[in-house]
Amino acid sequence: MKIGFIGLGNMGAPMAHNLLKAGHAVNVFDLSAQAVQALVDAGAKAAASPKAAVADVECVITMLPAAAHVRSVLTADDGVLAGIAPGVSIVDSSTIDPASVKAFAELAQQRGNTFIDAPVSGGTGGAAAGTLTFMVGGSASAYEKVKPVLSAMGRNIVHCGDTGTGQVAKICNNLVLGITMAGVAEAMSLGEALGIDVKVLAGIINTSTGRCWSSDAYNPMPGVMDSAPSSREYSGGFGTDLMLKDLGLATDAARFARQPVYLGALAQQLYQTMSAKGAGRLDFSAVIKLYRSETPKDTAKDTAKDTSNGDAR
Repeated sequence: MKIGFIGLGNMGAPMAHNLLKAGHAVNVFDLSAQAVQALVDAGAKAAASPKAAVADVECVITMLPAAAHVRSVLTADDGVLAGIAPGVSIVDSSTIDPASVKAFAELAQQRGNTFIDAPVSGGTGGAAAGTLTFMVGGSASAYEKVKPVLSAMGRNIVHCGDTGTGQVAKICNNLVLGITMAGVAEAMSLGEALGIDVKVLAGIINTSTGRCWSSDAYNPMPGVMDSAPSSREYSGGFGTDLMLKDLGLATDAARFARQPVYLGALAQQLYQTMSAKGAGRLDFSAVIKLYRSETPKDTAKDTAKDTSNGDAR
């Protein structure tokens, strides 16, 4: 297929690479010329605008930081809706609020297009490996139409229900993630303070009832996992500001539904503290710095601006 891909951040870039590997022709657009060039070097075609990226394509995929970016990409004079042909599906893999999804779906429908929310989980590693989980909101027919494209980027393609339910699944998942990361950070820091070898502690947690993704795949304690951002000064992962955004989406949705989120609200304050102290670009697992009496500030020499959606998780 010929696909337009907009948003080449930490998640979007490897996703677009996997579409190329699967044999699709991909037009790409991003504000970062470096990110675009990397995809062009891999076989993609650069586009000068979102409008140009969707010319004569069969599917459009967007992977952007927030709802405001999605709206701009869709509705600007040189945006997607100004250049897309009727009948072409628009798949948004950003993490945004369900209400915005429904509003964007209405705008797309007015142009004769279907807007599908398909946020992802699996992190940057899953994006690179093509093993992401896609949580898809839309009609059954819309889901079946885009499933083959999503399968080139993910291993688990799940139809969650009507438009917006993919985002419901995603914000609930990231609510759990933000809470468990803070819990693992707290426990690992306590163990360190009490004198146990942190690798031994991590091994026990990961073979016991405390095991979770935050402990066994993304441990926040430096030196425990070579592959985790904690072993590279918390760079190149899922930014603290993006986790803060996702927790904000969850608490806003909870307020609308009159549903309490006690731990979610506390976790939101922890990541808000990190952001206020200048650590918003660090990976969200850097929340452990609050427990280890470290200054939670972005001290990486060249921390790339995280333009991925979120979550990434």
